[in-house]
Amino acid sequence: MFLRVKTTPNSPRRSVQLVESVRTGGKIRQRIVRHLGIAMDDDELVRLKQLGDFVKTKIENERQPSLFPPEQLVEQAIKAGRAEERPLPVDLKLLEEEQRVITGIHEVYGAMYRQLGFDGLLSRHRHPTSHHILFHIVMARIANPDSKRGSVRRLEEDFGIGLPLEKVYRMMDRLDGGLIERLRTRVGDATRALLPEPLTVLFFDCTTLYFESFTEDELKQNGFSKDGKPGQPQVLLALMVTADGLPVSYEVFPGATYEGHSLVPALADLRQRRRLDRAVYVADRGMFSNDNLKEMDGQGLDYIVGARIKRLPKGITEKILDKDAYRPLAGEALSAEWEHRGRRLVVSWSPVRARKDAHDRQNAIAKLIKKLERSNNPKELLSNHGNKRFIAVEGAARLVLNEDKIREAERWDGLQGIVTNVRDMPHRELFARYRDLWQVEESFRITKHDLRVRPIFHWVPRRVKAHLAISFMAFACVRHLSYRVAIQKQRISPEVIRNALIHRQCSVLKHKRTGQRYVVPSKPTPNMEKIYDTMGIALSATPYELD
Repeated sequence: MFLRVKTTPNSPRRSVQLVESVRTGGKIRQRIVRHLGIAMDDDELVRLKQLGDFVKTKIENERQPSLFPPEQLVEQAIKAGRAEERPLPVDLKLLEEEQRVITGIHEVYGAMYRQLGFDGLLSRHRHPTSHHILFHIVMARIANPDSKRGSVRRLEEDFGIGLPLEKVYRMMDRLDGGLIERLRTRVGDATRALLPEPLTVLFFDCTTLYFESFTEDELKQNGFSKDGKPGQPQVLLALMVTADGLPVSYEVFPGATYEGHSLVPALADLRQRRRLDRAVYVADRGMFSNDNLKEMDGQGLDYIVGARIKRLPKGITEKILDKDAYRPLAGEALSAEWEHRGRRLVVSWSPVRARKDAHDRQNAIAKLIKKLERSNNPKELLSNHGNKRFIAVEGAARLVLNEDKIREAERWDGLQGIVTNVRDMPHRELFARYRDLWQVEESFRITKHDLRVRPIFHWVPRRVKAHLAISFMAFACVRHLSYRVAIQKQRISPEVIRNALIHRQCSVLKHKRTGQRYVVPSKPTPNMEKIYDTMGIALSATPYELD
């Protein structure tokens, strides 16, 4: 089995295929195992080749048995659907629907689950029931995230899969620290295998996950809450992804860690355990304090962090507001650099960002004025914070704009700053890396909203960690599938992929007289066809007989 690149005359298009040699009739010919995609430039070609090597290794060394064990009706239906099509001479009037189930999630994400090596985390021989349950609980979190009780109910209602709730909890208790470490290693290795270059830049962010509880322990602790739940215990989740949004690892810290100094040593430990020669941590401006940055300097950790440029000392801010200090960056954008506290302070100005800043401020002021006009005592609603500082009340209740403060704010329109200790990276690349931070922000959106990792309804620390491990497995499956569809077909959002697979269903019909069962698959949609083809899974709408 090998990769083949086919060129198109007078065109930059290059098709990347995984092929193998087969002997038919005494002759050897090449059979296409998987069409990986079409590259339009060298960068896309490298990515497709890297994906091809990954898929080739999985096919050769990790061929798995059929997706489901045959003990359940829906699992038999999925397995039989891959058999050779044959005519079905049957009177439709004698058929009645016995069950209608969703098969797309288990077929596609199940294949991704195995390719990431998750089916080897719990021994199939030592813990066969937990091995089986873990797979279905991860699929349920991808399809319709819910509590464990809700997931069990949905699996039975929508997928025809029955799981005892007490065995779900028993499975979670087997997800100990050693297994979670193997999980993170496998995800990091799978991500590195897909990337053409060594992993040197990590996008890093933290978020808080609260509990429907008010009792603290060694993991659940009160701390600074990003969810606006200061009175409820929380944990701190740190997530690391690549510039393409592929997960590298995650860490879980006690809820009060954000206020302490244990986060930076954990990052240094992560770099060592993940075998990263050099990792540049890219994070938002609220992530690290000056003390944290000092500690990162001491640990030898490289970083690119957003700067709160308006809060810098007056001597620096006067330099930042002096447009004569700036030089061309890209297009109409400008940039300048200063030394601040032994680090590079790099600031850019963009006319596009300036127009957006002005537009956002005008809209915010207009909305605020309307709100104040509806109040009986607008003076009580005003403060010197946010956009309220641009409005003043004269006399009894006359609203006026503070033109001086608006002019002062306009001077900052279009400016953006970052702080870094990386000395060998030019301005353009620094800001390109910082702009890519949206990948980790989107990852948290997927984790917290699409996969609904919060609120957490478990109380015991080991169950909390098991819940987050299951959520991370679901997140890794979602991100890796989204990445492959994007480079092989087109960019499709994780939610659109999920919706397409939810609508891949099968109706199981039973013959009233003979008891024979037949399966009628739903009609494939264009997105469904792209997703299945990406994973090399056959997709058909032809009814078939269930043996």
